[in-house]
Amino acid sequence: MFLENVVFDAVQPRVVGRFWEDLLGLQQLTDEEAGYETRLAVPDGPELDLCFQQVGEPPTGPSRLTLEVVGPATLTADPEGNPVRADEDAALADGPLRGLALEVADVARELAFWTWLTGWHHDPAVTDALRHPTGRGPLLRLVPETAPEDGKNRVHLDLRLEPGDDVTAIVAAITARGGSEFHPDWGDLPWRHFRDPGGNEFCLLPAPKDP
Repeated sequence: MFLENVVFDAVQPRVVGRFWEDLLGLQQLTDEEAGYETRLAVPDGPELDLCFQQVGEPPTGPSRLTLEVVGPATLTADPEGNPVRADEDAALADGPLRGLALEVADVARELAFWTWLTGWHHDPAVTDALRHPTGRGPLLRLVPETAPEDGKNRVHLDLRLEPGDDVTAIVAAITARGGSEFHPDWGDLPWRHFRDPGGNEFCLLPAPKDP
């Protein structure tokens, strides 16, 4: 598996997507009414897509995944209120997107879970943070939750299976490590929905088809 997407619920995907695209200098992939996609391509490192999927009502769920950027500290939120952690100090940053801060209930437990899930490695320069095996790109930081919150996360992560992955074995391993699968009533979708041990949602996407 590999970490592929950061997914935002958005009433106006194009507006929110272009905000992040301009802020981070990303490459546009898809511009449609129902969804906007843009890509962070790190030289000699990972590719990470920011996907903005349309929802009918303004998201009211918790903001447990926050993007950390290099920029003026006066910037605090995107056009639909998703928080932005901005700091002009570029220390430890590898590009304009410094990191993804995920609020968790138990940092040590979630660090072990996400290390296994993503294959990212502990960054010795930062406590409780992971980085792509190349050592490039944004950090994935596991931070203590401010307060337990219920409801659908406004922003979540997607992982992509690779050809040859044993889906049954992976689902069993997610469960054995404290995660769980759930089945929202959103119709027939090609991906599967999970929660990490602390309740943060993520999706598992099918392996790419052969060209």
